[in-house]
Amino acid sequence: MHVLILGGTTEARRLAELLYGTPGLELTSSLAGRVTSPRLPPGRTRVGGFGGADGLAAWLREHGVDAVVDATHPFAGTISFNAARAAAATHVPLLALRRPGWVPAEGDRWHEVGSLEEAARALPALGGRVFLTTGRMGLAAFADLERLWFLVRSVEAPEPPHPSHMEVLLDRGPFTLDGERELLLRHRIDVVVTKDSGGAATAPKLTAAREAGLPVVVVRRPPVPAGVPVVPDPGNASRWVRERLERGPLPAG
Repeated sequence: MHVLILGGTTEARRLAELLYGTPGLELTSSLAGRVTSPRLPPGRTRVGGFGGADGLAAWLREHGVDAVVDATHPFAGTISFNAARAAAATHVPLLALRRPGWVPAEGDRWHEVGSLEEAARALPALGGRVFLTTGRMGLAAFADLERLWFLVRSVEAPEPPHPSHMEVLLDRGPFTLDGERELLLRHRIDVVVTKDSGGAATAPKLTAAREAGLPVVVVRRPPVPAGVPVVPDPGNASRWVRERLERGPLPAG
């Protein structure tokens, strides 16, 4: 049985670790290739896109894939919808592995928005020194905010277009609460922008912002494609794969 994990996340790597070495199971993890030195999971890996839904469907047929687990980042919406279309076209079972989103706690000053562009429109009324933790790919949405200063944290250096007044902090989680407290204080941050990525690795910034009384602009995550079952953690995803392994693969379409 050949399983394709659409990965690049901590959860995808953990799922590969749980499944690696299972008798009768062939495992391939696919990474988008946006990070130059990713943490590779065990087993076979491939890097790069598939060429849309049709290209992914062709890859599933060519490589005899029997099941797909979409364990991509909660905001990697394009690949998730391509996976749903490809799985439907090839009659390959598809599961979405999504870490739960964050939930506001008492004292939080969250401003939930639907996009990075909406986040940018909200910022001028909330503060002038922004801690921007949405990654390096969407900075164009904030490029016209000339009166604001940004601290941009990302794994790799961003490319233009991006805000004119910014400092880049190259770092990778998990982050500590003490570290986030010190960062907000040292850079005199008065508003935080984040995507609702969920998980514990980057959550301390929310606690630090709450303690400091800072507003947080939270970009809501896109929905999982309709009809795709969802599990919240690698353990449940591993059980889903093993149940299919015990039943035997279904013939692909």
